[in-house]
Amino acid sequence: MREIKVNYTPQGTNVGLIMDEQRILEELLGLLEANNVAVRREPLGGSGGGLCTVKGEPIFFVDTQAASAETAALCAEAVTKIVDVEKIYVRPEIRELIENHRTQATWEDKK
Repeated sequence: MREIKVNYTPQGTNVGLIMDEQRILEELLGLLEANNVAVRREPLGGSGGGLCTVKGEPIFFVDTQAASAETAALCAEAVTKIVDVEKIYVRPEIRELIENHRTQATWEDKK
């Protein structure tokens, strides 16, 4: 399993943390599920999946043929549209990843 480096340095140290991409993805998916987003795992040809609305309900598709790192990046972008991470505790390294994928548009703007 590959690891991705999360550019997070705990205050007062010079050591960056490394989390494996599957664990990051699972934490991000957990944030979506906790906010009433259905998660479906489907073979989609390796594109990574993404967030969509089906019959008015948000669904995040996980492409089972894509790399976990690619899917995690798409999931982090989806989290920025659905979850107000300022109101909940999110591990610092996950928060940084989410902030790196923040877009100007919100989920409400896309409805």
